[in-house]
Amino acid sequence: MADIRGLLLCAGSSSRFGAPKLLATVQAPGAPHVEAVAVLAARHLLEGCGNALAVVRAGDAKLRETLEMAGCDVLESDRSRNGMGESLADGIARSPGADGWIVALGDMPFVAPRTIALVRSQIEIGVLIAAPVNLHGRRGHPVGFSSTLKDELLGLRGDVGARLVVSHHKDELVPVPVEDAGIFVDIDTPEALAHASAGRS
Repeated sequence: MADIRGLLLCAGSSSRFGAPKLLATVQAPGAPHVEAVAVLAARHLLEGCGNALAVVRAGDAKLRETLEMAGCDVLESDRSRNGMGESLADGIARSPGADGWIVALGDMPFVAPRTIALVRSQIEIGVLIAAPVNLHGRRGHPVGFSSTLKDELLGLRGDVGARLVVSHHKDELVPVPVEDAGIFVDIDTPEALAHASAGRS
């Protein structure tokens, strides 16, 4: 079986939220109780991919403990202060033998595990890049990458994230059709959190 690693990027500054947003609690529609945003995102990645390495800022002990309790491996990244691209590169460097990666975001807690599993299945069969799309072709998260792209991912710098790699290979990206509004829902502001918790996302 292919070794596809789930990477959960959790090293953002939460500047628009005004507080550590990944520890804020949210209730998924239909769920019986609230959970931390990052915990819900982690649980879905674990269910859909089978594993999760969370990348957090160096010294973020509370978030590290929370994610470890959720079942994640955790990398405290000194490079994360330089932006999402370097957080991702650090996660790739920690799992150099993987056959591919599913890159998920800690502030997107509503992506369905089945969506993640569908993206993983494409990387398992050798697709270079895969991402979920809705019925109108709009692309969301998470994005899967083959190990063929390891050097490009390791070379990411700053806060661009993987968009640069995706743009270089846009003609090779395989869309994965899903009916999952969660592929677009990120928690960037208190208003977004309230909206999502009310089940209107």
